[in-house]
Amino acid sequence: MRPELPILAQFPSIYRQGPRVLAHLPKILDSLNASKALVLAGPRAWEGAKSFFHGHADVTHLPFTGECTQAEMDRVVDAIRAGNHQAVVGLGGGKVIDTARGSAWLAGDLPFISAPTVASTDAPTSATTVIYNSDGTFSGYLRSRNPAAVLVDTAVIARAPVRYLIAGMGDALSTWFEAESCRRSGASNVCGGSQTLAAGAIARLCYDTIVADGPCALTACKTQVVTPALERVVEANTLLSGLGFESGGLASAHAIHNGLTRIPACHHALHGEKVAFGVLVGLVLTGAPASRIQEVLSFCALVGLPVCLADLGCEQPQEHELRVASEASCAPGESIHHESVAVCPERVLAALLAADRLGKEFREKAGT
Repeated sequence: MRPELPILAQFPSIYRQGPRVLAHLPKILDSLNASKALVLAGPRAWEGAKSFFHGHADVTHLPFTGECTQAEMDRVVDAIRAGNHQAVVGLGGGKVIDTARGSAWLAGDLPFISAPTVASTDAPTSATTVIYNSDGTFSGYLRSRNPAAVLVDTAVIARAPVRYLIAGMGDALSTWFEAESCRRSGASNVCGGSQTLAAGAIARLCYDTIVADGPCALTACKTQVVTPALERVVEANTLLSGLGFESGGLASAHAIHNGLTRIPACHHALHGEKVAFGVLVGLVLTGAPASRIQEVLSFCALVGLPVCLADLGCEQPQEHELRVASEASCAPGESIHHESVAVCPERVLAALLAADRLGKEFREKAGT
């Protein structure tokens, strides 16, 4: 029996989305009484957004090194303290935002603002930082505080490579399936409590939105324009998925993602790409109906998400690598144990192999 848990949810304080909302950042810093802020950003993200900081003299840009590691967070914490900064802004993709959030927390729970320049993950709204080792393998999670504000500039996102939007749909794809697993099993959500009704409804809306609007949103992104479909998918990838996973819970898809980081050939795949394949593996693992698996395969193929290991860069998967990934997915404390079925590395390995075969057969039948 799982222990009875209190109903618990967490949310960011402010969420703003739309073209040019990054222009609101200086005013938000002022409202937080943060006259000095550190902006963690890669060079490309900073170049595209630095004009929004004109007139706010006490903003310092610190370049991001490319991976959210403990060493990188320690470096950022040192910079925050050396500059006596009063707030931290994460500007860029999920790893930049995770690093900035974790660093703000470790530097003394400073106000944190997330400003994603891509809609590739649900990291911008959450209180969870995913930490990796320097070789790209998964290390662990750091729980802190949700952002004081989230600014999602869809004009910037519309100009980003379309692959990131697709990966964001892969991350969002898992939200409802994992929340449902936690609801059925009574497992805790990421906040450490019981799932709220709101979280379950948001998770389902997330799934319905990407299925309904995903293809049209991709067309908008390819054309580099903002449309209602793009706005809805960006909201699903960022807000709905973020609220849904955090207050709904994680299960097999993200644990399988963590395991897949142990396979070197998969390192170039984005977080959401690995999570999407993790959804398929999780459906096989838990004995989902064939109709549901086909539905997910069809959606993934339609928008360009992986359906087999080859799509993740693992053209010739070695059994020992898959076994290592399966064992890592089942590590003590991993979210795969939130499933309502018994889980062990052998069963995960079987599900990996079966999902890979299903994906390959689906591609062969579709002629893709």
